[in-house]
Amino acid sequence: MQNKNSMITKLAFLSVSFMLTSAYAVQSALPQLKASLHVTQTQSEYLATTPSFAVMIFVILSPLLQQWFKISDKKMIMIGVTIVGVMGLVPFFNIRSYPIILASRLLLGAGYGLYNSQAISMISVWYEGSTRAQMLGWRAAAEQIGQAFTLFVAGLLLTASGWHASFLVYALAFVVLIFFGLRVPDDSKADKSASDQAEEATEDLPAEDEIQKTSPTVYLLVLFAFLLVVDYVGMENRFPGLAVNIRGAQYTGASNFLSLMLIGATLGGLFYGSIQKRLGFGTVYLGLGLMALSNFLFYFAGSNFVLLVIGLLLIGFPLQLVSPLIFNLLPGLAPAKRQPMVTSLVLIGFNFGAFFSPSIAEWTNHLMGQPTSGYGLAAPFLVYGIGLLVIAVIIFVATRRHATK
Repeated sequence: MQNKNSMITKLAFLSVSFMLTSAYAVQSALPQLKASLHVTQTQSEYLATTPSFAVMIFVILSPLLQQWFKISDKKMIMIGVTIVGVMGLVPFFNIRSYPIILASRLLLGAGYGLYNSQAISMISVWYEGSTRAQMLGWRAAAEQIGQAFTLFVAGLLLTASGWHASFLVYALAFVVLIFFGLRVPDDSKADKSASDQAEEATEDLPAEDEIQKTSPTVYLLVLFAFLLVVDYVGMENRFPGLAVNIRGAQYTGASNFLSLMLIGATLGGLFYGSIQKRLGFGTVYLGLGLMALSNFLFYFAGSNFVLLVIGLLLIGFPLQLVSPLIFNLLPGLAPAKRQPMVTSLVLIGFNFGAFFSPSIAEWTNHLMGQPTSGYGLAAPFLVYGIGLLVIAVIIFVATRRHATK
């Protein structure tokens, strides 16, 4: 069996997360796809967003399929990565049928959904304490690095050989598959000690009996994940409109700053383990405080473009402090055999948050009596910032009462 603590094995664990955000790698090819396939703008955009719908469905189905067919986490991950590689490459083979390409993108999302939660829960099974916290932070960073890298590679392929070639980026999935398969231990060998590892996860929490059932706190974490992504994606969506409002209708540089958001998110993931080791559960307060600050800068920027950009760039770092902490808490809130299911629930919270973010922002505008244009685009972020501070206070009071009991 491979040494789970070697750096090569840790990288193998993280490699599957590197591909999880590659669904949007071919976004730069959408104009060429639209022209070549003779479809509308909306139809071309569905080629980018369709995988996310399948992810939400298969994140739910994945743990059920594991139970029915008795598939280990490692094997489920390998099945998912294989589907990503095969379906991602379909448009590369000179396919010019929109329905076929759309179907391949749908199945691509199914591949992501099949192993999304297992890529996280398997880390929780094999690692514990500060090492697990560090690995979860690195996993979040791997997603951001993977998104940036696959976007870059697909763009190069597009420039060199056209839109068909950009889909060749999904061949990286087979490299990941071989690396993961050779280096990561079979998690079925961890079954006997999984319960013990789940108990160790609670060493920073108040002492409690052996975990026999799923804590209701899991569902609060799902709601928490939902709200975090509503804020994050909402800021991504609203920034281009605000930038044009400040700089003028001819401004086209918003995408550059949106790309820079990945740097902050990557740094948050990389430093999460160190910060969590020093602050413990206090990491959540630092994350929520910085996210609230980001929202307030974004809201109060007005016509100050620099302040608007600072608010935008700041939000990624604290998000990657809080989201790994959510996953790090799960082993202490549910039995080991339930870890894939509860992880899936949190992932669904993140996905639904992204999906419903535009509607929630629009509803917030209406509640505040602000237009969904001009500087009114920043209106929801005052509410979001205050909401984050309220959540921090609620968490603080709840944990204090729990400790007192």
